[in-house]
Amino acid sequence: MKKRVLYLIICLLSSTISVAQEIAILKYDGGGDWYANPTALPNLIKFCNEQIHTEIIDRPAIVEVASTDLFKYPIVFMTGHGNIFFNDNAVENLRNYLTSGGFLHISDNYGIDKYVRREFKKVFPNLEFREIPIEHSIYNQSYHFKNGIPKIHEHDNKPAQGFGIFIDSRLVCFYDYETDLSDGWEDGVIHNNSESVREKALKMGANILQFSFSN
Repeated sequence: MKKRVLYLIICLLSSTISVAQEIAILKYDGGGDWYANPTALPNLIKFCNEQIHTEIIDRPAIVEVASTDLFKYPIVFMTGHGNIFFNDNAVENLRNYLTSGGFLHISDNYGIDKYVRREFKKVFPNLEFREIPIEHSIYNQSYHFKNGIPKIHEHDNKPAQGFGIFIDSRLVCFYDYETDLSDGWEDGVIHNNSESVREKALKMGANILQFSFSN
């Protein structure tokens, strides 16, 4: 409880400087391409600012897992294809961030699942990723997804799933698996996704941001 109060105080102090919200890309060790999908978040931010009237700074920041700057951002985004490694400082910092009110969205860009699950056992040894029920509010913000997370990009012919880590019933981490929402946020020419597919991805992304700002 004390950690969450401290986090809210930090957010309040930040809001006195600027009314704009800011989100960040999570930079991690291990050799994985944390910088993948460079057009994804700028496109999502533009969509949210235009369609659901957020006031998010145009360009996402970059923050390292172990940095105290992590606490400046209500939501951070993590993706990639390869290895992820959290050292002890990163583990403690990320745990404190998530337990004190921060939110993390992980997008499986293909190949990070085993590393995500391995490293998050360090962060929360007693918690597991649980599939998020379709009636959860993250699927029912400005946009309604009656069937849960939409399928955007094909990986291994598996159904799209949205997993989460919950602390005292509060969703602190959303993990999109076998769908790759961030591919759908990228410029259309990169993955040749149809406009309807890109729209679904952007709307789901908008829900995630909206949920993270209000919870």
